[in-house]
Amino acid sequence: MDMKTGKQNTSTRLLQAAINLISERGYNGVTTEEIATAAGLSEKTLFRYFGTKLNLLESSFDHFHYTEDMKKVFQEGLVWELEADLLTICSAYHEIMNRDRKLVMISLKESALLPDFKKRMHQHPLQLLEVLKQYFIGMGERGKIIRTDPELQAFTFMMTHFGAFINDLDSGKHYPNIRLEPFMQESVRIFARALTP
Repeated sequence: MDMKTGKQNTSTRLLQAAINLISERGYNGVTTEEIATAAGLSEKTLFRYFGTKLNLLESSFDHFHYTEDMKKVFQEGLVWELEADLLTICSAYHEIMNRDRKLVMISLKESALLPDFKKRMHQHPLQLLEVLKQYFIGMGERGKIIRTDPELQAFTFMMTHFGAFINDLDSGKHYPNIRLEPFMQESVRIFARALTP
């Protein structure tokens, strides 16, 4: 293993340990020593890599959050057919959000305690909103959707699926008769029907 790979592995272990512990016990309920121990490293190593617990949490958010993954979907996975594209987008969104569920829940729970972190956290949905808005603009220019407000279209679509994520449809706990996959298909079908000329 080369030095760069070793540093990345150490960093990733610390980031993952921080996410796991903070999601269970809260930001103030975990010490840097406990995070380092959970990662199988020394506290000195944690400080050498990240300096503070807040830097570690912010780095976790930057490292694991969804913006880059979603941008890749928009760059490589779309076919410029509304229903197919929206299903691709929401499927990727739910897959990524569920993969990063612990981190998302930390960002929601700790936002009042860490206002700068809340601001930093908000950058990811704003970036996704912009990419989705540009998609709707492009579809309008191609004559494939009706012309309304592309930002509101993007926001409505995002909030629909963020709400489904928060309600944890994938687990079936809160709404046992409503599953994520049929919800995605039906919401996309309704959305596409409303926007198709």
